[in-house]
Amino acid sequence: KGSEMINFITGLFEEKEPTQVIIQVNGIGYEIKISLITYGQIKALDEGRLYTHFHVKEDSQTLYGFYDLSEKSRFRDLIGISGVGPSTALMVLSSLSAEELQSAVINAQVKVIQSVKGIGSKTAERIILELKDKFKKESLAENAIDLSGESNNTLRAQALSALTTLGIGKPAAEKTVDQIMSEHESLRLEELIKFALKRV
Repeated sequence: KGSEMINFITGLFEEKEPTQVIIQVNGIGYEIKISLITYGQIKALDEGRLYTHFHVKEDSQTLYGFYDLSEKSRFRDLIGISGVGPSTALMVLSSLSAEELQSAVINAQVKVIQSVKGIGSKTAERIILELKDKFKKESLAENAIDLSGESNNTLRAQALSALTTLGIGKPAAEKTVDQIMSEHESLRLEELIKFALKRV
């Protein structure tokens, strides 16, 4: 499971690649494996903080880093599942946004999770089985927030982002999302995406 010996590292981003970064702290360079999500968040920065997970195996010690604590938490959820190692977990986080992963797990969309390189149907089913209850609880907690105008805008933006990532053209996605949002008072993100996918 790795240990929390190193919880986060703050320093200069000496080298940045889509899969790893070297952070320099007081003359020491830490090599940290990252996902595409984190890379997107740090690529314009010269320095910053990454929340880390220190993974120890018999023959290696590896640091994995995340720009957001929520991403670190997703990573830990995934590596807690039998058959999902750190590299596969990073691949999931690089291929699916947090919303897409949550939606795929809650709605038991095996094919969506299986679309990630290196994940077979058995592992996809295991991910759904083991994370479904946890994600449902989180989703309910998120939805307890009052759906005022601002969160509706966020909801719309998140839904559009998920739909365009899934390969749907922006004009079609916008039209469908706006239509659905005008018909329903309050919708959860995964419901909105699900409705939209049926209509597009």
